[in-house]
Amino acid sequence: MLPTFRDPALLERALTHTSYANEHPELGGADNERLEFLGDAILDFVAAAWLFRHYPELDEGRLTSLRAALVKVNTLADFARAIGLREQIKLGRGEEDSGGRERDNILGDAFEAMLGALYLDQGIDAVRALVEPMFAQRAPQIVQANLDRDAKSRLQELTQGQLGITPRYRLVTSEGPDHAKQFTVSVWVGDRQVGTGRGSSKQQAEQAAAQAALACLDQWFTPQCSALVSVTSEGEQSRL
Repeated sequence: MLPTFRDPALLERALTHTSYANEHPELGGADNERLEFLGDAILDFVAAAWLFRHYPELDEGRLTSLRAALVKVNTLADFARAIGLREQIKLGRGEEDSGGRERDNILGDAFEAMLGALYLDQGIDAVRALVEPMFAQRAPQIVQANLDRDAKSRLQELTQGQLGITPRYRLVTSEGPDHAKQFTVSVWVGDRQVGTGRGSSKQQAEQAAAQAALACLDQWFTPQCSALVSVTSEGEQSRL
């Protein structure tokens, strides 16, 4: 659930997307972007402090990658959905009609803005009380599955190490208006397509495709992804 605010106006502003503010000039441009800026900085600090306390064995590099995984946009969007924030965001008609309420970047930004508002309303302890249980649930999953490491990098390490092949990414489709593009990308290892992904940018779609490929290639010897012999684009035979 969303936390209760002493000053409801702060929460209302945190949930006001730019598209809504633009359609309601009586608000005087009171959107959530400034609160998002504040919440982003607070979230980075709280995540770093929590990781420092709970993972004393990890070096700076791994702590940095774990923090990035905890505060990346799709993780924050999941946090936003978990507390019912998705239903409360105020969107302009165009953004609403184009599916903005489901987009990770809008949800993640609103979550950060809400944290900025919560900090102003009740201080850093209130922010910690909200997000630290979320970190405690998500961080072990990230560590166990190495999700803090870039999916494209992990896929390339796997395929180059096991097969001597570098993955290739192909743009499949680009759909929607300019302000709400959705890209679909496929990833190929040799002459086999091993994953597809969608995202609001080509980079995001490539990461999603790489993650899908990893889920498949990690199970090479299962019925879903049985080991097959395939001729690569370089003319070599590789087991996929």
